Amino acid sequence: MQPQSQDIADLIARCALRDRVAFKTLYERTSAKLFGVVLRILKDRSEAEEAIQEVYIKIWQRADRYVAGGYSPISWLVAVARNHSLDILRARRPVSADIDAALEVPDSGPSPERAAEDSDERGRIEHCLGTLDPERADAVRGAYLDGYSYDELAARYEVPLNTMRTWLRRSLLRLRECLTQ
Repeated sequence: MQPQSQDIADLIARCALRDRVAFKTLYERTSAKLFGVVLRILKDRSEAEEAIQEVYIKIWQRADRYVAGGYSPISWLVAVARNHSLDILRARRPVSADIDAALEVPDSGPSPERAAEDSDERGRIEHCLGTLDPERADAVRGAYLDGYSYDELAARYEVPLNTMRTWLRRSLLRLRECLTQ
């Protein structure tokens, strides 16, 4: 486990012991990443801001369920955030939007420097996704970028649920390996 991963794992373990200082530190170190995950799935900033608070409540309540050595600690945190976001999507009702309201929304896009950094990272990820079987790469995109559940993906690719879980787990391991090279 990398030093940063070990630090995060230690913070989660301390949260399980109800260490508030550790929880604050965990939040400071991981909230930006988890907010990005939640925002990407929910596609609504105010809803994502509310959801991230609920995610950290779940992390506080369930920290004792994290098993060090099983998944990387950040993967566990992302899974909590992702699953909570998917629950919100499932409960969401269709919303009709007024197109005129969109004219008053300020541009919250990244700065040119951040866009260049994101582009480089996105290029690395796309390269690594290109090393996967096309179906598996599409399944990874569906699960982690588009917010599809394992059940939905299994139905889409006409494979059993456990096969889909295996596809995604193995694909993520190959992606991690590719990205660390």
